[in-house]
Amino acid sequence: MKMEPFEIIAVETTTVACDGGGGPLGHPRVYLTLGKDGEIECPYCSRRYVLKEGAGTAAAH
Repeated sequence: MKMEPFEIIAVETTTVACDGGGGPLGHPRVYLTLGKDGEIECPYCSRRYVLKEGAGTAAAH
């Protein structure tokens, strides 16, 4: 049985940084690249990042 993601965050770039939020209660900052399906789930906190509809596919600089 697949669990629902902790939180879904809509983003405008294909590369995101996740630190779990919550300051010292978070996790080490990791940089994640969205897959071809426009989604990625953080391996630490299970937040799911989803590319906003109509957002560009170019990575941020």
